[in-house]
Amino acid sequence: MKICKAAALGAALMSTAVLQAQPVQPVDAPVAVAPSTVAPVVAVPRPSIENSVGLPANTEVWLSPNAEVNSKRVKQGEKFEMTVARDVMLGDYIVIPRGTKGYGQISYRTGKGAFGKSAKMEFDVVGIELNGRTIPVTGHYRIEGQGNTGATVGAVVAVGVFGAFVTGRSAVVAQGTEYKAFTTNMLPVALGSAPAVPGAPAAAAPAVLTAPVAPAAPAPAVIKTSSEQTPKT
Repeated sequence: MKICKAAALGAALMSTAVLQAQPVQPVDAPVAVAPSTVAPVVAVPRPSIENSVGLPANTEVWLSPNAEVNSKRVKQGEKFEMTVARDVMLGDYIVIPRGTKGYGQISYRTGKGAFGKSAKMEFDVVGIELNGRTIPVTGHYRIEGQGNTGATVGAVVAVGVFGAFVTGRSAVVAQGTEYKAFTTNMLPVALGSAPAVPGAPAAAAPAVLTAPVAPAAPAPAVIKTSSEQTPKT
C-alpha cells in the first residue's frame, strides 16, 4: 500500500515538473485600430437672395418673332416685334416673365439675285419692354435664303441666257423660332411675394423692377402779400 502511494506521488511530481519546463506562450495584445483619415464632407448652407438684388448682366433671354420676317418685305433699319419665350428667373423669382414684349431690328439685307443668288439678312435683338422700361439686350443673327442653283443650271442648259431670270430665295425669320439674347447691364430688382391661392401649387414669386430714387425737392417758400400780413396789436 505504501509502495502505491509513493508511486502516485512520484508521478504527480514528474507531471508538475514537465509543465513547469514548457515555455509559456505570450498572449497577443489587442491591435489598436487607427481612426479613418478620410476627410468628412463639409455641408454649406444654401445661399439666400437678399430683398434688394439685381439680375446680372449677360443673363440669357430667349425671344421669338411674332410674325414671319421676310427679306423681300423689310428694309434695313426696320424694327419688328418679338416676345420673350421663356421666364427669366433669379433663384425662385421671375424677373422677366414669358410673354413680355420685345423687338428686333434689321441691320443688313440683300435682295435675291439672278442665277440662283439668294437673299441675305442680318438682325439684332435690341430690347425688351417691361413695366414701362426698356431693358437693352444684345443678340446678332444672320439668315440666308436657300439657293436655287440647281434650277439655274437646268435653265441655262435648256434656254441659254434665260437662266439669268432664275432667282434665288428670300431670307426668312420664321415665326415662333427662338433666338437667344443677353442682358447688357445689371438689372436692379426688388423681390415681391406671390399671393397664396388655396389648393393651388406654389408659383414663382414675381420680382419688381426698381429704379434709382431721386432726392426730394425742397418745399417752395410761401410769400404773403401785404394784405395777408397779420396786423399788429
